[in-house]
Amino acid sequence: MSLKLVLSAAALAALAGSARAGETACWFENGVVVVPAQVAGVAGDYILDTGAPQTLLADSQAQGAGYADTAFAADVELAGRRIAGVALAVQGIDVRTGLFPTPIAGVIGADALKAYVVDVSFAPCRVTLREPGEAPPFGPAKALPLTWVAGLPTIEAKVSDGARAFTGAFALATGSDTTVRVSDAYASAPGAPTPREVYPYGVLRPRLRALSLAGETAEALPAGLVKPADPQLAGEIGAPLLFAWRVRFDFPAGRLLLAPK
Repeated sequence: MSLKLVLSAAALAALAGSARAGETACWFENGVVVVPAQVAGVAGDYILDTGAPQTLLADSQAQGAGYADTAFAADVELAGRRIAGVALAVQGIDVRTGLFPTPIAGVIGADALKAYVVDVSFAPCRVTLREPGEAPPFGPAKALPLTWVAGLPTIEAKVSDGARAFTGAFALATGSDTTVRVSDAYASAPGAPTPREVYPYGVLRPRLRALSLAGETAEALPAGLVKPADPQLAGEIGAPLLFAWRVRFDFPAGRLLLAPK
C-alpha cells in the first residue's frame, strides 16, 4: 500500500503566513542519537534529543536507584561536562525504546544542552559540548537562525505535498527516528489503516512530497504526523534528515550550522 501525507488546505489557508571541550562517542541507532551519560547518578545509555524540552529518567532506572519522586532536580554528566541542577521528570519510556537491544536509561533534552555549543557528527558518531566562545571554526557551513518555541530549538522549513505548501517553524529533534513530522493541524494521512501508527513511535511512514531546508530540497521523504506542544510549531525534523550533515547547534548564539560530512 502506498501511503501519502497530505497537507490540510483549510488549515494552511488560515496560517499566517572557560573549560576544555567535552567530547564523547555516540551511536546512531534506530534512527536516533544515543550517548553514554549519567543522570542523577544513574549511568547508562541515553537518547540525546534536542526535540525534547525536558530531560527524562526512565521510571525503571529511577526506581532501581531509589528515587520515589516523579520530578526533582539533579546533575547531568555528558561528554565530560557536569550540568548542575537540571529539572528532571521520571517517566516510562518503553514505547520509544522497545526496539533497542540494550536498556535506555532516559532522554537528555534541550534543557540540559541550551547553554552549550553542541556539535553532532553522525558517521562516525561523535557529540561535543563547548562553552560559548570556545568552539573552533566549523568550516564551510550553512547558517540558519534558531528560534525557541515551547522550550525547543526550531528552524524555518518548507513542506509540500505537491498541490499545497507552507513554511513554518520545525523543531530539531536528534531523538526523532522519522525524517520529518508535520503537525496534524496542517496535514493528514488519508487511508492510513491505523491512524495512530503515523504518529511518533508508530510503524507507518507516509511519504511527504518535498521538504526545503537551507536552500536544498529533499523529495519523497518518509514522514509522519505529530501533535505539537505549541500551535506555533509546524512539526519536527528528525535525525535521519540531519544525518546528511555535520551539525552544530550553537544554542547561545541562536544559530544552526550545517556542514558537509
